[in-house]
Amino acid sequence: MSQPNFKHFPKIRNHLFEIVFGTETRSGKLFDIVLLWAIVLSVVSVMLESVKEIRESYDTVFVILEWFFTVLFSIEYLLRLFITAKPKKYAFSFFGIVDLLATLPTYITLFMAGGSYLVVIRSLRLLRIFRILKLGRYLREASVLSNALAASRYKIFVFLGAVFTLAMIMGTLMYMIEGGESGFTSIPRSIYWAIVTITTVGYGDIAPQTVTGQAFASLLMLMGYAIIAVPTGIVTTEIAQAERNKKTEESDKRSCAACGKKGHDEDAIFCKSCSAKL
Repeated sequence: MSQPNFKHFPKIRNHLFEIVFGTETRSGKLFDIVLLWAIVLSVVSVMLESVKEIRESYDTVFVILEWFFTVLFSIEYLLRLFITAKPKKYAFSFFGIVDLLATLPTYITLFMAGGSYLVVIRSLRLLRIFRILKLGRYLREASVLSNALAASRYKIFVFLGAVFTLAMIMGTLMYMIEGGESGFTSIPRSIYWAIVTITTVGYGDIAPQTVTGQAFASLLMLMGYAIIAVPTGIVTTEIAQAERNKKTEESDKRSCAACGKKGHDEDAIFCKSCSAKL
């Protein structure tokens, strides 16, 4: 994020902007590292608190930790609103909403205490897990993965349509072959069995009893292994392409001051055209 021009803001805002949003300065990197560890530790605390034995033994510790992380992330949230040039835009952005959801549940418990509402309050506190989503802003690979998924979305939709069509056909055939005696009481229930079988989950709540039905089931199970490989190949190809595009964009940003040649490698020291130092 480029630094805005705070003409009518104090210098402290420019300095805080470099720390909170900047990653080039030492203080900015330190802020990111501290925030990353705080996010990870807060999520680990939430997970450990869900274990009954641990919660009963260290209830006070978890309360202290929860308020510590809540206050810390509240300060961070208010700080981002204070230093950004468009606080409303940040507040309604994806990460702005995530930051808010990460802090609200603890404050809600202050105003909704007692009686039958305790169970509801406890479930609201599970929203603290949204803190883990704050990690996304620090991951370069997240953009590569999102670009790959976006590029392969049409292929995946076509693939899912083909799989669902196959499940409907096989489910209908199994309904005709097995019938209600084997648990295939309706076509939707038979389609459910086909989807479970294709995905190789196999709950075992419904199973064909006739030889013909078992033959169809065996064929569907083998097809399931082949089907799983299709989306994997699609997404893997797109990820590799997105990674190449990312490296190309980064290399295009590096141009030689002497000859203007672009497309240098990220770790290049000299220009590949005129040998001038980059």
